[in-house]
Amino acid sequence: MDMEQTARALRRNPALLQSVMASRDGQALMGMLEGGGFSQAVQNAARGDTAEMAERIRRISQTPGGAALLERISQAVRSGGV
Repeated sequence: MDMEQTARALRRNPALLQSVMASRDGQALMGMLEGGGFSQAVQNAARGDTAEMAERIRRISQTPGGAALLERISQAVRSGGV
């Protein structure tokens, strides 16, 4: 499951999204995403403009630790929970 498939699965299942975000990996991802302009990126994504959030995730995925974290989250989504 690639990140786009993972994102679609989480959008379709709010309970799964909540579970992932409450997990240790979800909290770690939030820590990596936060920073300058994060609130604005979240607001833009909520309105359908996901470009900045996608760029943040792309940057995270290019680090060894970030890639491993995103893979664990993707695996949790595939299995239906964390």
